[in-house]
Amino acid sequence: MTQHSSGQPLAGFRIGVTAARRAEEQIALLERRGAEVVHAPALSVDPNRVDEPALKAATAHVLAAPVDIFVATTGIGMKSWLTLADGWGMGDHLLDHLGAAEILARGPKSVGALRRFGLRELWAPESECFEDVLDHLRRRDLTGMRIVVQEHGQSLSMAAHALRRRGADVSTVAVYRVEGAEDPEPMFGLIEQIAARRVHAVTFTAAPAIASLMEAAASTGHRDEVITAFQADVVASCVGPVTAAAFEMWGVPSIYPERSRLAAMIKQLELELPSRATGTTLEVAGHTLLLHGDEVLLDGTEVKLSPAPYAVLQALLVNPGNVVSRRDLLAALPSGTAGSEHAVEMAVARLRASLGTRCVQTVVKRGYRLAVTL
Repeated sequence: MTQHSSGQPLAGFRIGVTAARRAEEQIALLERRGAEVVHAPALSVDPNRVDEPALKAATAHVLAAPVDIFVATTGIGMKSWLTLADGWGMGDHLLDHLGAAEILARGPKSVGALRRFGLRELWAPESECFEDVLDHLRRRDLTGMRIVVQEHGQSLSMAAHALRRRGADVSTVAVYRVEGAEDPEPMFGLIEQIAARRVHAVTFTAAPAIASLMEAAASTGHRDEVITAFQADVVASCVGPVTAAAFEMWGVPSIYPERSRLAAMIKQLELELPSRATGTTLEVAGHTLLLHGDEVLLDGTEVKLSPAPYAVLQALLVNPGNVVSRRDLLAALPSGTAGSEHAVEMAVARLRASLGTRCVQTVVKRGYRLAVTL
């Protein structure tokens, strides 16, 4: 098995990073541990670029009448709103107004932002899930109560409607909107790598990033392949349970640390990926072939393979020694490869050039197989 230096627990692993905010910090943490990083921002979040006239009007509406219950959902949203309100000369009035209400907070980040401005929450769910905040409210008599909800980057209009049906007067305050990345090409590239199992893990630090990735995968016709890859080979690594919950509707398993922190997520990957990549060693045509992470070694010497021959090798390794048809090998080739059996033949030829001509056998009218010693 390939030996990694003690300070490089992620050497040999390729990890996709979907974060837009704090991406540089995450990439540095991963690269410091030896990982190869594919950065593909799923979102464009700039909390300092808000629709100020609309937010100012919404703030005036909040201040127009007493608030019974206030729900804070994000730390960055609360900080941005209260800072902007201060600049408009509404800051003290807004703090007094919200301070007189019963305050519910979705999680520790919103709690932290509230407390920095001298506001105290009465309750917050351990799960950090907005759905649990809603469930907490639904168990109460809301008739005639005025509720203000700070949105978390995406519209909460459906939640507001549900609370109105229970007799509440509900206002939502949109501080910022989460939108897709300005340049979708890196995301399209990452989706192709996920589908082809060319990344070992993908990290997610926000639930909307998962929705954005799935939307992009659907638009390129790769959604089913992406789901299958996450279910089988590619680790979906989330910063916490709120983010991980976004994968549940797709039937995708994910991992997340006990503490919803970036460093904890990276530490979990340090343990998870090496434990999964135990390495595959085969005797092929008199040679020892070893795969560990992205590394391919033949008799102890690293072999560099381009994407097409690497994809063919991975397909042949699913059931070593069994015949794989040209059609199945064609389906395994990376997107963008010429869609013909000639492309398969070229990929096989390049694989033979790297591993030796006897390593991949042609089975007439059926396909190809690895010449393994079983």
